[in-house]
Amino acid sequence: MKIWPAIDLLEGKAVRLHEGKRDRATVFHDEPWQLPAMFAAEGAEGLHVVDLDGAFAGAPVQRALVERLVAASTMPVQVGGGIRDRAAVEAIIAAGASRVVLGTAAVRDPKLVEEVCRAHPHRIVIAVDARDGVVAVAGWVEASDITAIELGKRAAAWGAAALLYTDVARDGTGAGPNIPATAALSRDAGIEVIASGGVSSLDDLRALRDAGIPAVVVGRALYDKKFTLAEAVRVAHEARC
Repeated sequence: MKIWPAIDLLEGKAVRLHEGKRDRATVFHDEPWQLPAMFAAEGAEGLHVVDLDGAFAGAPVQRALVERLVAASTMPVQVGGGIRDRAAVEAIIAAGASRVVLGTAAVRDPKLVEEVCRAHPHRIVIAVDARDGVVAVAGWVEASDITAIELGKRAAAWGAAALLYTDVARDGTGAGPNIPATAALSRDAGIEVIASGGVSSLDDLRALRDAGIPAVVVGRALYDKKFTLAEAVRVAHEARC
């Protein structure tokens, strides 16, 4: 299992939200461009960067900072947040990102996302952000009319590289990941699933690993020092129980 540390950007700082709510943001680092080297030194295998300002605005806002982070990283970087048209996708790829994460666009403009998936094989990740099994969009503030599994199946048919699954109600809470829902999505959609949201302990990572989840994004637990990134990487690489 791979560990992807999260760098969520809001007003130029690295933050974590509670249940995806902007007014419940905690600032963890004032100079996020320093984080890639720190994470690489501890064994990270990739970075997950989100332009939260962009997610709320509906278009990339922190582009210069995202480009700085990508340039500073020696690891693959996947970038999401407010990327809802072809030009934004192309700009992120041109900046050197290994993968682009699309969420709202996958629900509102599926034809576009299918085209982008086919134009960039293995480089488009579909964010499946769900509350009670229903996909949330526009920075998680609006409910859609599609279930997580339905969106996952569409993404698999489009040729997406992976799904990024977040149980919105658990993100940033430390309540633990929704392992049954994550495993069900992986099984039913027939595509790689990256778990995200709620990880608070090494036991959470062990449970995801033992459920066969190939990758996980970890954020608040690292910043709150619940465990070190080196410890997380070691657990991720242990044999399944």
